[in-house]
Amino acid sequence: MAPSLPTALYHAHVYYGTGERTVAETLCLAAKRAWRIPMGRLHDGPIGPHPIGSCQLTVPAPRLDAVIEWLEEKRGPLTVMIHPVSNDMRRDHTTGVIWLGTPHALRLDIFD
Repeated sequence: MAPSLPTALYHAHVYYGTGERTVAETLCLAAKRAWRIPMGRLHDGPIGPHPIGSCQLTVPAPRLDAVIEWLEEKRGPLTVMIHPVSNDMRRDHTTGVIWLGTPHALRLDIFD
């Protein structure tokens, strides 16, 4: 299930809209506890390439498939975008991206 790009880390961005912050925070805190992975702060609006509110989870490559399966089961109505972490942010956000739920158009122009 994991993309074929070689990388040690992946980011899973849990997206949330108006009225979904508590659901997203609960999911991210549960992932942090269950998988002992770092959780970033919740951003209630667009930040970087992300068009709506989001929270970032950092997932080590060896755990990626299991975390994806867990997120797919637990995410409910939320969308999760997962991408590799490298020194090429444009590629990270376009090649090998995995969407759980409805994809969102990312703001890729910030990488120009």
